[in-house]
Amino acid sequence: MENTITIFGITVTIDRVAFTIPGVNWEIYWYGIIITVGFVLAVVYGMKRCKVFGIHPDRMLDVILVTAPAAILCARLYYVLFEGMPITEFFDIHNGGLAILGGVIGAAVVGAVMCKVRKVNILSALDIAALGFLIGQGIGRWGNFVNQEAYGTYTGSDWFGMTGGRISQEMGDSLVHPCFLYESVWCLLGFLILHLISKKRKWNGEIATLYLIWYGFGRFFIEGLRTDSLYIGSSNLRVSQLLSAMMVIAGIVLLLIGLARYRNKKIDATYVPLFDEEQEQIRSAEQLAELEQQRKEQQKDGMPPEAVQPAVRQEDATTESVHLEAQQDADLKAQLPAEPSCDEAVAEESSFSRQQQEYQKQKQAGQPQDQPERQKGKEEQTNGDNH
Repeated sequence: MENTITIFGITVTIDRVAFTIPGVNWEIYWYGIIITVGFVLAVVYGMKRCKVFGIHPDRMLDVILVTAPAAILCARLYYVLFEGMPITEFFDIHNGGLAILGGVIGAAVVGAVMCKVRKVNILSALDIAALGFLIGQGIGRWGNFVNQEAYGTYTGSDWFGMTGGRISQEMGDSLVHPCFLYESVWCLLGFLILHLISKKRKWNGEIATLYLIWYGFGRFFIEGLRTDSLYIGSSNLRVSQLLSAMMVIAGIVLLLIGLARYRNKKIDATYVPLFDEEQEQIRSAEQLAELEQQRKEQQKDGMPPEAVQPAVRQEDATTESVHLEAQQDADLKAQLPAEPSCDEAVAEESSFSRQQQEYQKQKQAGQPQDQPERQKGKEEQTNGDNH
């Protein structure tokens, strides 16, 4: 059956049924095809980026093969419970009825269990899954366009909005908000942003945390426009809006915790002691730890604890030897007489020259004197040292 849909002034005609399988007469709907395309693209993207997130692709594939069917069942269960349908109609999927949030919750729970079984890091797997969710949701929402569902209240505009045969039966000829389009654009934009952030991911679980905030924030407001929301009992409280608010709050709390842990870890990784005293304390603690380990090993061999002596590192022995030689050099220099400075040597040379000139004058005048001696004090000091 062909349906005519008008959105932003553009009119298209499309049949909800894509084709029919001959023999069994099974009708394959565009909704299912579009959902499948989104799922496949999400899986392809996730498998290509597994190694970047430190996950083996084969193990991740095992997780996906079990999680995907469970997510579909949980999406159906979510819809049946909050729509008030009889549980006997659970498998009557051809009449429609899947809730994305139910699928997300089911995928997270079952996926975590499978990660434990296949020994995959749960937080890293959730990071990949978050990006995959945004791909699947961004593409899968166009299935709602074909089915003429997930629309909102009146826009009050002559061109901005959408309408169609099914919409007109419920809302009249006025244009309504294409909520499916809002959510599709929001998810695809979120994917682009988180994809870029994931290239510089700081800790495991960061992308999943940002997904909770991003998707929850957008879904909260978009859900407020919809006319086909699921409610809690007979109240006016929309289930998806409540869950979206909880996602945002939980995401903010987890993000703050993750940032705090990352900063502490970064400080510990880059900390360098600034004082020798701190270095000595660290070295002493390491030696005590080695000594305690040696004592435990010797006790196992039957030796008394007193037989174990502290292990002295080679670098400690070398450092101690260098300090000892430096101290000996300092003591030797202290015992030697101080050498005259440059000014003192010049003054002494000038005095000797004057005495020599005086001696020559007296010799010519017939008054010989004892010849002056150079550095007599220094020679006496040398003789004294020889004694």
